[in-house]
Amino acid sequence: MKQLIEALTIFLKYDDSRFPTHCEHDELWIVGDYDPERMSAEDLETLDSLGFNWDENDESFKSYRFGSA
Repeated sequence: MKQLIEALTIFLKYDDSRFPTHCEHDELWIVGDYDPERMSAEDLETLDSLGFNWDENDESFKSYRFGSA
C-alpha cells in the first residue's frame, strides 16, 4: 500500500484529475494530463521502480504490479 501511495503522490504533483485511475485485467492505468517530458527524471525513475511505466500507444502510465483485477 505504501508504494502505491508514493506513486500516486508523485502523479498528484503533475495533475489533480478527478478520476485518475482506470483498471483493466491486470492493469492499473493512471489517466490525466501526464506527460513524461514534463516530469522530472527523478520522479520517472521512482515511478519505474514502483512498477509504473509509460505506454506510448495508450499515452498513459500503467502498472501490472497494482493492477490485478
